[in-house]
Amino acid sequence: PAPSTIQPPSLRNEPNMIQEKLRRNALFLILPLLAALFSFFVLAGVASSPEVHKHSIAALEEKQTTVLELSAASAAASAAITLIPGDAATPIAEQLADLSSHFLVVLCAIYLEKYLLTLTGFLAFKILIPVACLAYILNVLFDWRGLRLLAGKLAAFGLLIVLVIPVSLQLSNMIEDTYQASIDATIQSAQDAAEEIEDSAAEGGDEKGFWAGLLDGITHAASGAADKVGRMANDFLEALAVMLVTSCIIPILVLLSFVWLAKTLLSIQIQIPLPGQAERQSGRRTASRVEDQKPQ
Repeated sequence: PAPSTIQPPSLRNEPNMIQEKLRRNALFLILPLLAALFSFFVLAGVASSPEVHKHSIAALEEKQTTVLELSAASAAASAAITLIPGDAATPIAEQLADLSSHFLVVLCAIYLEKYLLTLTGFLAFKILIPVACLAYILNVLFDWRGLRLLAGKLAAFGLLIVLVIPVSLQLSNMIEDTYQASIDATIQSAQDAAEEIEDSAAEGGDEKGFWAGLLDGITHAASGAADKVGRMANDFLEALAVMLVTSCIIPILVLLSFVWLAKTLLSIQIQIPLPGQAERQSGRRTASRVEDQKPQ
């Protein structure tokens, strides 16, 4: 008969130890698995749905309308100011015309916020949260402490990026509510000034002939609108500053703060214990203590 092989006690007990470990940690394995599946199949669709973010999207669209109105009003005011005789108002007209490019930057930032509003939810609940749950499951199975830290920090980072746009919108709305009346007044005053200059020019042209009436009408309009021109330019600059702060600077500051926080959270080193590594380290520490206790 063939000689029977005798397994060491450690090998015979290893399957029983694994089964006992799985039985003892069954709850810590099932719950992260269910959380990963729920995040992947349910929360990802909900967080990336425009219907869920309809209030935030409506706020962004309202801000977009305000930017377009400011841009159109500045262009109309610039064109009207150029009708005033002389070169005194020409620099202001050029300055108002240049504001259109700045308002375009604000408009691009608003569109970017609108797209990120749904993309960040998809990224967090479709990728980051499931990966974090998987890392936690591996930590439970293999006792890798680095994976447990990584799981918690990935989950925290996923929740943080979901909050970037809503937090920045909340801060922006607080500032815009303070200056909204001033912005509306700026748009209205620009439209009134442009209409006043054009109407005065048209009335003068009907009464005295085209060229002479146009000159007299514009001169008459200039005397009434000259005081409004400088004040209107300052109002446009103030409105542009508010829109830049609320649409560009605040989201960037919130994003940078979250990136810094994520960098702090994710700056970890994953150490995977190898078989026999703990015994070797314990042996080295014991040898070191024995060496230190030897008489000099």
